[in-house]
Amino acid sequence: MAKKKTSGGLTGLERFGGTVFFVFYLLLLPLAAGPARHLAGELLGRPISEELYGAAYYYGLFAVTALLFHHLLGVSTRRFLDGPARTLKTAAAGIVAYYGLCELAARLGKVLADRSGNLNDAAISARTGSAPHMTLLIVVFLAPFVEETLFRGLVFGGLREKSRPLAYAVSCALFALLHVWQFALANRDPAYFLLMVQYLIPGLVLAWAYDHGGTLWASIGLHAGVNALAVLAGAV
Repeated sequence: MAKKKTSGGLTGLERFGGTVFFVFYLLLLPLAAGPARHLAGELLGRPISEELYGAAYYYGLFAVTALLFHHLLGVSTRRFLDGPARTLKTAAAGIVAYYGLCELAARLGKVLADRSGNLNDAAISARTGSAPHMTLLIVVFLAPFVEETLFRGLVFGGLREKSRPLAYAVSCALFALLHVWQFALANRDPAYFLLMVQYLIPGLVLAWAYDHGGTLWASIGLHAGVNALAVLAGAV
């Protein structure tokens, strides 16, 4: 029996398995990272640096994502090859919108909460200083591939066939939650959740890139581009 396909390119197996994986990725894996790193160090008889563990962690996520969503990624690749110019133009327009709107969101975040700066950019800058090559690998290649496949391909693509506004709202909210809830938990400060506003605009622009470009490679390219610029800014 042939696999049932949706208009977004997801098969039934990708939808079910991807949802399970997404829940683990969003809520459980971040909590298990510290204990897993400690256990791996004990098994190997040597401490594992945070940078090395981070690279191994994202390599694993990359492999699982590529295997689990191979059909969706195949559809996106064919769409990209059918119109690469459209994809590149969408990514370029997205970068302009991203930085313009993110500046407004950052200013609003400062008004709503007594916090300054962008949490994502701060984390990237901190990693760049200690391990620039591994940071580049993670934030420019691995993380955008994983996050765009999950948040735009799975969440946005899965909901778009029911309601485009709902797809934008849910994918943006979950993307913002991913980047904030760990800080709120670590600092025991619920005010950090107010900083979700910093990520609503990026989530919106990335979802638009996928929706308008018609392929995940538009949003992956946009995501990789803005992360690369953040790395360069942190290295200056």
